[in-house]
Amino acid sequence: MPRLTRPHMASGSLARLAQPVLNAGNFVLRPWQLGDAPALVAGYSDPGIRQWHARSMSVSEALAWIEAWPNRWQEETSCGWAAADDDSVLGQITFRTIDLHEGTAELSYWVLPEARGRGVAPQAVIALTKWSFDVLGLHRIEINHSTQNQASCHVAERAGYVGEGVKRSSALHPDGFHDMHQHARIATDPT
Repeated sequence: MPRLTRPHMASGSLARLAQPVLNAGNFVLRPWQLGDAPALVAGYSDPGIRQWHARSMSVSEALAWIEAWPNRWQEETSCGWAAADDDSVLGQITFRTIDLHEGTAELSYWVLPEARGRGVAPQAVIALTKWSFDVLGLHRIEINHSTQNQASCHVAERAGYVGEGVKRSSALHPDGFHDMHQHARIATDPT
C-alpha cells in the first residue's frame, strides 16, 4: 500500500507570510508586543512554570526575547505567540523548532497562574495545530514534556496528541535531567 504524503511548504514560504492572529475561542494567539514583557517576567518567575523550564527572565531579557521573534519567523527556525484576552496575556505557545523541508515542528506552552483551569493551553494547541496543518502544510507536530508534568500530559491529550513514548533523560530542568513524554499529531489524524 502506498504511503500517504502531504505537501508542505518549501523553505522561504513562512517568511513570506505575515504572522497571523489566530482565534482560539475566548482569546487569541497574537505576535508578542513589547508591552508584554512584564507578563513574560511573571511567567518565568512563577514556580509552576519554572519547575519545567531551566530559565528565568529579567525585563531587559524579556524585551530582547520579544524583539527576536520577528527574526526567528523570517529565519523559519521558530515562532511564538502570546495567548491574550483583550490586553491581558494569559500564556504563551511556541514552535520551539520548525523544519519546513521535513514538514515538522515541536510545540511548547505555558499558562500564567491567573489563567489556569480555563482551558487556555488545550485551546491554544488546537488553534495553532489547525493553522499549521491547514495553512503552513506541516505533516507532524510534537509535544515533549517531563514525565512528571501531568498537567502538560492532559493538555496534549485534550488537544488530540497521541502519546508515543518516553525519551530518557532528554531535557534539562532546574532539578536535573528529566525523561520526556512525547506526543504527536499527524496531519492525517482525525480531528
